[in-house]
Amino acid sequence: MKLASKIEAIFYIKGRPLSLEEIFAYVAHQGEQPGKMSQSDRESIEDALIELMNDYAHRDSALEIVETEAGYSLQLRNEYEYLLRELVPAELGKGALRTLAAVALKNPILQTELIDLRGSSAYQQVAELVKLGFVRKREQADGRSYWLEVTNKFHQYFELSNMAIS
Repeated sequence: MKLASKIEAIFYIKGRPLSLEEIFAYVAHQGEQPGKMSQSDRESIEDALIELMNDYAHRDSALEIVETEAGYSLQLRNEYEYLLRELVPAELGKGALRTLAAVALKNPILQTELIDLRGSSAYQQVAELVKLGFVRKREQADGRSYWLEVTNKFHQYFELSNMAIS
C-alpha cells in the first residue's frame, strides 16, 4: 500500500486537520504506540503529502489537500462551498426549531399569531428560518402582518411528503 494512499484514507476517516506528528502516529505503527518520529520518517510523510497534493491539484476533483495552521487536511475546494450551504443540515437552535414546528403545525400562520404563541424572540427566529429557506413570508392582503408557511426545502430537509400538516 502506497504511503500517500494511506494518508489519504486517514484524512478521510479523521475528517479534520492533522499535524505531521499525528499522521506519523496513524501511519507508523497501526495501533501500537509509535516511537519518536525521525527525520527520515518526517521526510517520507512530507514526500507523500506533496505527492497527494500534486495528485489532487492535477485532476478535476472537488477536493484538495491543503496545509493550514491546524495541520494538513482533505477539504472541499472553495468553489464548491455553496453545496455545503445547500446540502449540509442547518444548525438550528432549540428556539428556532420550536418556532419552525409551530409554523409547520399551523401552516400557514399569521406572524402576529406566531408571536402570541412564541413571544417576541420569534421575530428573529422567523428571519433566520426565512434566510435558511425553511419558511416563506407573504404579505397579508387586508392587514399589516405576514402569512408564514413552510417551504419545499422544509419538507425535503425533514423528509416529509409535501402535504399539508394539520
